[in-house]
Amino acid sequence: MDRLTAMQAYVRVVEAGTFTKAADSLGLPKATVTRLIQTLETHLSTKLLNRTTRRVTVTPDGAIYYERAMRLLADLDELEGSMSQARATPRGRIRVDVPGVVGREIIIPALADFYARYPDIQIELGVSDRPVDLIGDNVDCVIRGGELTDQSLVARRIGEFQFIACATPEYLHRHGRPLHPLDLMAAPHRRVAFMSPRTGKLLPDVYRRDGDTVEVQGNHQLAVNDASAYLAAGLAHLGVVQLTCSMAAPLIKRGAVTRVLEDWQAESLPLYVVYPPNRHLSHKVRVFVDWVVELLSREAAAGVQLRCAA
Repeated sequence: MDRLTAMQAYVRVVEAGTFTKAADSLGLPKATVTRLIQTLETHLSTKLLNRTTRRVTVTPDGAIYYERAMRLLADLDELEGSMSQARATPRGRIRVDVPGVVGREIIIPALADFYARYPDIQIELGVSDRPVDLIGDNVDCVIRGGELTDQSLVARRIGEFQFIACATPEYLHRHGRPLHPLDLMAAPHRRVAFMSPRTGKLLPDVYRRDGDTVEVQGNHQLAVNDASAYLAAGLAHLGVVQLTCSMAAPLIKRGAVTRVLEDWQAESLPLYVVYPPNRHLSHKVRVFVDWVVELLSREAAAGVQLRCAA
């Protein structure tokens, strides 16, 4: 028996909660994972898992073995990552999940640069505004916007998104130009509302100027929970939208949208990289995160330029 492979399979089963999800994340047949766990239990002369038709749970001995196995695997990963060759050329697969706007507007357009630096890293990139199960889905890290609610996860703030209010020329022709954020709460104006993908709650648009804060709610005909749909609604002349600077800049340049409420600053959105507390952040993941931070610093600089030029 390959004890290392069996140990890795066991940890994955515990984290995923089912043999099927563990097998999928490991790229192994379910029967192979089952056989590895059975062989491991025989070798240890103890039962590690209680199995049901829907889910597996750990036994007391299984919980002890899981904690120690996690430390051993983390130490092994740290050892391999500390070797000079591995540090010079990090390699392997990483699984990352990012919000739609981050993936489409920032990461994917710049990936050629990342691969030029790190040609031996393979990225499985989930692009979604919906939350994922880091442990169950075997995701190395996620990038998420907004304040975090799950205190059990480890988070590092890596930047923020700057937003500006925009509308299409056709919308402004039909409804006029809003002069104050409160104008968006009454006819003839309207805004496109955004719903939290996690809770479904309608989020207000927040504007600040000279110490004053205005929250704009209501007066919408459409609410969406996806950044692409939000942009599409704005471009369809359905209301005023708050766009990230990187998204707005090319649209303003070609005349597709116009900035409005220039004297007001839209609320920024903090960005975090998040990973499970029991998972070592490997060197290959760390270089990816550092690269994303570099990209976001460019985004911040572009945002300042755009706000100053408007």
